[in-house]
Amino acid sequence: MASTTLGAPASDAHGASGPDEPDTDATGVAWRHRFMRPGWPLRLLFYGYPLWWVLGFGEMSFIAASIPMAVALLHRRLRAPRGFAVWLLFLVWVMASALVVFADAPGTVPVSGSGKAFTYAYRVLWYLAITVVLLYVGNLREDELPSRELTRMLGFMFCVVVAGGVLGVAVPNLHIKSVAQIVLPHALTGTSFVKQIVNPRVAEVQRFLGFAVARPTAPFYYTNSWGANLSLFLPFFLLAWRDKAAGWRRNAAPIVLLIALMPIVYSLNRALWFALIAMTGFVALRYTLLGKVWVLRAVVGALAVGTLVFFSTPLHSVVSKRLDTGHSNARRGDLAGTTVETTLNGSPVVGFGGTRRVQGSFASIAGGARPECPSCAAPPLGTQGHLWMLFISQGVIGAALFVTFFFRRFLRSWRDTSPYAVAGCAALIALAVEIPFYDLLGPPMFTVMIAVGLLWRSEAARTSRPVIREQLPAVRVQSAAAPRMSR
Repeated sequence: MASTTLGAPASDAHGASGPDEPDTDATGVAWRHRFMRPGWPLRLLFYGYPLWWVLGFGEMSFIAASIPMAVALLHRRLRAPRGFAVWLLFLVWVMASALVVFADAPGTVPVSGSGKAFTYAYRVLWYLAITVVLLYVGNLREDELPSRELTRMLGFMFCVVVAGGVLGVAVPNLHIKSVAQIVLPHALTGTSFVKQIVNPRVAEVQRFLGFAVARPTAPFYYTNSWGANLSLFLPFFLLAWRDKAAGWRRNAAPIVLLIALMPIVYSLNRALWFALIAMTGFVALRYTLLGKVWVLRAVVGALAVGTLVFFSTPLHSVVSKRLDTGHSNARRGDLAGTTVETTLNGSPVVGFGGTRRVQGSFASIAGGARPECPSCAAPPLGTQGHLWMLFISQGVIGAALFVTFFFRRFLRSWRDTSPYAVAGCAALIALAVEIPFYDLLGPPMFTVMIAVGLLWRSEAARTSRPVIREQLPAVRVQSAAAPRMSR
């Protein structure tokens, strides 16, 4: 990539045996070659994710996978993408906010206990994990971890999310007792924070439309997390499963997309719907400007089929009622406004290191949850949108650094014609649409950083020239200047 040194042949780089290896050990060598070649933590994470989720270690598996990746990076000469200093400065701001984790914010419940320190440390682990995966993807050479293979992993995860969505809609009351719930002490798993990590559930059943609707969550805990992950995996699914070398996946991709339509609608995730529209518009416009009108025709055809299925089934009535029922609009607006106001009045520079509980409700300090109205309590400041989490946790400067890093990455790559760059930019568009509405720190941000890594790879391939091209002109000049030999 950006390095000027040439890589070793693929067999040497991967540690495969040479032709003189004894045949008796061929199976063992092949197994070690397949498992231990670069990129194995990502293969183990994504292809094994259904198992990790059932065991209760779904979200933690992402953090666990970052550990061997970090160890592998220690043995390399590290490179970083342009603008990475902005991200490092953001990490400094995250660390600095530890000084105010126990500070009281204006108009909020006073902080007590060690819970704030635990949740702060958990978020720090996530920020470190997504930093590691960015550097890991960007520092591996193409012959070590091909971009095509990486997109196939993410495409597989899209299928897992779709399957989980169908399961949530079809069997919303399915309960799975994970190994983590059995092994860990109840004093730990009984807390709401740990429960949402180790307790697999397939759906959230809600009635705000006037009837029960199963909103899919599997293989994650919240419906919003399900929607965010689906939108971020989608561009890479299309890239991997519609590729000319995709084989049987190429014909199966339209079927998977039609199946995905049902859980997408029943999720009732308006931000997901808007993100899908924005990504589709970007990809269609980008390829049309490149003269690839067939992409626009394909998008129009897919929309026509999807529209036919949409209006010939009960799905359209669910969407209409959801758009007419903005039950959370006022509360989201109050939550965002109060979060910004509290941060500006209390700690605008570094924030408060984490969320804060509101005293009472947004209407009255004496308000709050009641048996007949459990939702009357205001959500904690900094929830229901990662942008507001950044404000309350790292202040205005921290939020600005975070947004600036990804905005600069998009600006550097949106003109790139590489399919991986188009897919990566589409993922960043989904991030921009969903960041005010979804809590993204977790698997969604892990995928975003892989997308940034692919953008970095594409940029490096576009701006660097192979060494052999620099040597050829010199060879030709030397041959022309050489004296002719006399006969």
